[in-house]
Amino acid sequence: MAKSFKKQQTMQPDGRVRRSQAVTTYGPGAMMDLLDQAVLVGGLDFWSYDRHRDIPEIQEPRLRAAIAEYFRAVELELSEEQPFLGPPESDEREPTRFAGIQVLEFPTWFVCQSPDCRALVRRDGLEAKGRRYIHNCSSTKKASETVPVRFVAACRRGHLDDFPWISFVHLARPEGRCAAPSLSLREGATGDFSEVEVDCACGASNKLSAALAGVPLACAGQRPWLGPQGREDCAEQLRLLVRTASNSYFSQTVSALSVPEPGRELEEKVRSVWDVLKSATPELLTAFRQIPKVQLAVQGFTDADVMKTVQAITKGTPVARLPLRTAEFLQFTQQPLEAPGDLAPADVNFYARVCKPKSGMPEGVKRLVLASKLREVAAQIGFTRLEASTPDLQGEFDLGVQSARLGLTTSWLPATEIRGEGAFIELDEAAVRVWEQRKEVKARGKALMAGYDAWSKTVTNPPPFPGVRFYLLHSLSHLLISAISLECGYSASAIRERIYCGPSPRDPQTPMAAILLSTGTSGTEGTLGGLVEEGRRLRAHLARAYDLGKLCSNDPVCAGHSPHNDPAERYLEGAACHGCLFIAECSCERFNRYLDRTLVVPSVGQPRELAFFGRRP
Repeated sequence: MAKSFKKQQTMQPDGRVRRSQAVTTYGPGAMMDLLDQAVLVGGLDFWSYDRHRDIPEIQEPRLRAAIAEYFRAVELELSEEQPFLGPPESDEREPTRFAGIQVLEFPTWFVCQSPDCRALVRRDGLEAKGRRYIHNCSSTKKASETVPVRFVAACRRGHLDDFPWISFVHLARPEGRCAAPSLSLREGATGDFSEVEVDCACGASNKLSAALAGVPLACAGQRPWLGPQGREDCAEQLRLLVRTASNSYFSQTVSALSVPEPGRELEEKVRSVWDVLKSATPELLTAFRQIPKVQLAVQGFTDADVMKTVQAITKGTPVARLPLRTAEFLQFTQQPLEAPGDLAPADVNFYARVCKPKSGMPEGVKRLVLASKLREVAAQIGFTRLEASTPDLQGEFDLGVQSARLGLTTSWLPATEIRGEGAFIELDEAAVRVWEQRKEVKARGKALMAGYDAWSKTVTNPPPFPGVRFYLLHSLSHLLISAISLECGYSASAIRERIYCGPSPRDPQTPMAAILLSTGTSGTEGTLGGLVEEGRRLRAHLARAYDLGKLCSNDPVCAGHSPHNDPAERYLEGAACHGCLFIAECSCERFNRYLDRTLVVPSVGQPRELAFFGRRP
C-alpha cells in the first residue's frame, strides 16, 4: 500500500499494490501511476510498519549467506538478526500514516492539456486544485488541467532526474539559455519521438529525437527515492526515458528454497540463538550452555566448533556454503523413494519424494521428484534502469554488477515468502553429454553463440553465454509449463520455472541438468495439489509438449530463425516465438530469452539429430 508524504494520519492511501509487487515491479525507486498522480516509490527508509502489529520478519539463512557475500563486495551491510522484512501491511479500514510506503511526486514537470497552450511548466509554478494542478493559460485566458510529462532522464547506474528541458531546448542557441524561459511541448498527432518538439518563447527549439541521437547530458547523480541526502557523484551520461517504459525499472531479486543443507546445521543452530551467542567467549560459552534454548540448539557440537562458527558470523567472513542452486539440486536428487501413506509433517518447509510412474520413466529422463511442500524466499537486493542485470546459472549476481541502492540507513532487504508445491525433473546426465557431442548440436551452439556475441556488443555488462544445455532445459521447461497447465488446475502464468544447469563458474564440479516447475502463493498453504498429481503423468505431458514444440503456427519462419545478423535483433532466441515457446514473464527466469525448441524436439527444416527428444515419448 502506498501513501503520499503530505497525507494526514487518517486519510485514505493514494493507491495500493500487492505486497509481492513491492519486491519486484514496484520496489524502491520504481515509477508508477496512481489515479491522479505520477509518483516514485520511496526507499526503505520511508517504509513504515504499524507499531501495533508484529513486524513481518522472514528468515532464510542460505539466502542471507549468499546476499551477504555480494554485499561485502560492494561495502554494504546486511543485518544478522533481521536480514529480510516483508513489505508493510496496512489496514484499509483504519489507515494510518505509520503503516505503508511513502511515495513522492515525480516528475516535477507538467504539460498543460489545452491544445492551444501545451505549456511545459514546473510544479511550483502551477496552482493546486484538489489532486490536480491547474495552469492559467496566457493565450486563452483560461485555466486548464495539467498532466505529468511522460519523459524523464536516467543513467545506467540507476540515477533518476527530471529531463533538463531548459538546457536541452537552448542547446543550439549561440547565446545559451535565455533570461526567462517559457517552454511548450508539441507531441504531434502520433506522439512519436520524431514528432515531439520542445519550444521556448525566445525562439529556441529542439526535437526530442536529438536526445536519442546522443546529445551529451551529464548525470547529477540524483536518487530522489532515497530522500534529500541521496545524491552521489556520477560520471555517466543521462539518457531520455519514457517513465512508463519497460526498461525504466529492472528489479534484482535473489531467491532460495528452504532446503536443509548438509554441513551448515551448526551455523543455522547458532543463528537461531544469536541473541545470546553473539556475545559468547570461550570462557562464557560454558555458562551459556546452561540456558535451555542454547543447550538444545548446540547439543552434540564441541565448544571449539561453536566458537569457530560464532567468530565467523561476527567477523562477517563467509561460512562455507554451496551455491544456491547446487544445494537445492543435491537435496532433490537425494530424496528417498515415496512409500504408501507418506504425508508431509506440518512443521516442515520442504518435503519431497522420488516418484516412479507406472508407465515408466521416459527415455532421456533420469529422475522425477514430487515436492508437496516448498517454501521459497525471494529478496530484492537492488535494481537497474535501461539495461537488465541477469543472474548467473546459480541464480546469484556477479560481484562486479552495479545496482542502485534501496535505502541509505537500513541494513535489511524487502522479501516475500512463497509456499507451494512443485515437480522436479532431472534429465539423464549421460544422455545429455552424448547429445552435446553431436556435430549438429555443436553447429547449432556456434550459431546461438554468434547471436549472443552480436547482442553482447549492445549492453554494458553481458552475462556469460549459458551454453546449449541451458537452451535445452529452458525450452523444455516452457513446453512443459504450457502442456501441464492445461490439466493441473493452475494457469500457465501461475507456474514458475527454476533451472538447474551445471557445471557453472561458481561450481565447476557438479553437473546438473534439471528443471523445477512450481507454483504457490504468499498465503498459508499455497497448493491445490494438482501440480504434484499431474507430475505422475510425466510421460503424457512430455508427449503433449513434444506435439506443441514440433510445429509452430509461424513455421517455417520460426524454425528457420537464425539469431545472428537478425534484422529484428532477436539475438538470444533460436526457434522461439509467441506461437510456440514464449510464456508469461512472471513464469520465466530469463525474460523469454535463451530459447530454441529445435534442441528439444524435431522441427521443420532442421536435422532430427538436433533434438534431445528425437522420438515422441
